[in-house]
Amino acid sequence: MDDAAARPPQTFRIETAGRAVRVTIVAAIVVLLALALLPMFAGRTLIQDLIFLFYMLALAQCWNLLAGYAGLISVGQQAFVGLGGYLLFALTLIGGLNPLLAIPLAGIISALFALPTALIVFRLRGAYFAIGTWVVAEVYRLVFAQIKPLGGGTGTSLTPSITSSVPGIDWVKALLDVRTPAARDIVSYWVALALVACTLAAVYFILRSRRGLALGAIRDQEAASGLGVDIYRIKLAVYVATAAITGMIGALIYLQKARISPDAAFSVLDWTAYVIFIVVIGGIGTMEGPVIGAIIFYLMQRYLADFGASYLILLGTLGIVVMLFAPRGLWGLVAERYGLTLFPTRRRLVTEADKRVQLNP
Repeated sequence: MDDAAARPPQTFRIETAGRAVRVTIVAAIVVLLALALLPMFAGRTLIQDLIFLFYMLALAQCWNLLAGYAGLISVGQQAFVGLGGYLLFALTLIGGLNPLLAIPLAGIISALFALPTALIVFRLRGAYFAIGTWVVAEVYRLVFAQIKPLGGGTGTSLTPSITSSVPGIDWVKALLDVRTPAARDIVSYWVALALVACTLAAVYFILRSRRGLALGAIRDQEAASGLGVDIYRIKLAVYVATAAITGMIGALIYLQKARISPDAAFSVLDWTAYVIFIVVIGGIGTMEGPVIGAIIFYLMQRYLADFGASYLILLGTLGIVVMLFAPRGLWGLVAERYGLTLFPTRRRLVTEADKRVQLNP
């Protein structure tokens, strides 16, 4: 009898979860709870610093999903940061809405604006796409500079009645015995923490879903098309989703700042160049990379920003060194050396003998 016929049939299954992801989820919940309780013990300066870290991390995760997985190298994400910020001001100053309600609405409207924007920039490829997204962001900046009810080219500020009407401020003042500005920062901190946690969770579950499998496939567009993957629809969905999240982040940023102007809201340096730096030094195409990059960027911003031009030179030098000697980023070095993955998103074929074959590298 043939040996192959005599062997019992092997059963197999495809899995994405494992012990590592369970440990990561437990650790993430513990860290999230600790961060949620931090305002009861931390000073206002630390709270403001962490708000900055949270929204830069959320922006980096969005750009990483866009560029690292969907292959859409955008240098115009500041369009949706500024759009979200201006929508918050319009919805509160003109529409009279509650600021916290205006944040998700800003995200929804930003997604709606992303659809016609995508119809324009998706006609471009490669470097032309990147330049096109920047040009679109500049168009947004020029348009909002002409809107007089929102301050025109000089910008405008939220009124004290709006900044003080954020739900939870009175409760925080009574609980922690702090003044209104500090209470507003604490509420903004909790909203930023919730937003970055939801962003991480959303990106993770997108990558673990069938759409995430499609994102892995479209890295080879010809092969993906042959397998029936609708590349245009997948990229459009990612572009719109990241626009929605970025719009909400922009709304939160300018709720906390309480002042907006076209040049600040649509700054390519603040909202795209720094984000690209974070993703590149951390590791593009990984969820862990932007976390590492955001922490490094925050520490450099916190302790070296006073050096002015020298600080920017150091940022550029670090970025060049990482791209030359660690093209997969700092997390890529760690993952390659120790085989460590905190957010596993790759599918594995598991047989009875527990032999694992990677399906989507």
